[in-house]
Amino acid sequence: MKSTEGTVADLTMKFTERMERFEADYLHKSPPDLAPGSALSMPPDYLEFKKFIFETLECLQRQLESYVTEVDALEMRNRRKILLIHGVPEQSKEDTASEVVGVVRDRLDLKTFTASAIRRCHRVGSQANTRNPRPILLKFRDVDVRDEVWHVKTRLKGSGITLSEFLTRTRHRVFMAARERFGVANCWTKRGYIYINGPKGKRHRIVSHGELHAIGEPAPVSERCLAPITEECPTAAPKQSPAAVAPKPSSTGPRRVRVASRNLFITKTL
Repeated sequence: MKSTEGTVADLTMKFTERMERFEADYLHKSPPDLAPGSALSMPPDYLEFKKFIFETLECLQRQLESYVTEVDALEMRNRRKILLIHGVPEQSKEDTASEVVGVVRDRLDLKTFTASAIRRCHRVGSQANTRNPRPILLKFRDVDVRDEVWHVKTRLKGSGITLSEFLTRTRHRVFMAARERFGVANCWTKRGYIYINGPKGKRHRIVSHGELHAIGEPAPVSERCLAPITEECPTAAPKQSPAAVAPKPSSTGPRRVRVASRNLFITKTL
């Protein structure tokens, strides 16, 4: 799909360049019957044809984007029961299922979790990089068990092991771009969707670069949430005015002053 999108963009660019060269050559050639001082313009039929071509390419681009979005959603739905476990030490001969069960039971404190809840479990990626352990792809039999494990992932804090959702390539790129733009603490994923705390504390749910670009500029650093990456960021409490924060005056001093001032005003009036 990436090559198809690139082909449409290349066609649009080439068509634009050819049209610009043709128009420049046409306008530089003045016909002999052209009146002095008059400007040469492109024929109406040519302008209509150019407009039709651009509208056709734009329509084709929208259809391709819609198709890519549907395919991406279908692929993400197939990954709904999958999580990635990062940071588990890797050995030459290992039973990844046993490693995963140990992490879930000991680190996440889910004592009832067993290997029977695992449909598929293996390392992903090339073995060339021996410095860092490869992530473990874990596919559950039941999506409810998957969600239970995902909801307690914060218990892994400080252990060097992390959990992440198995996003599609498109959504992973959108997620990384969102973190770079809005900060790590303001972006997280949930069930394949990307959540962002945008300007003015408004929360956005996106899946594409177009939706990311539609969000305004990031909020100032002082207003950004400092929650972990994969956790929902709580909405900031509304700021109170200084009058609401200031302590209420006591029932003695200020009231007596106001009464004395009023009596003084009445005495002067009399």
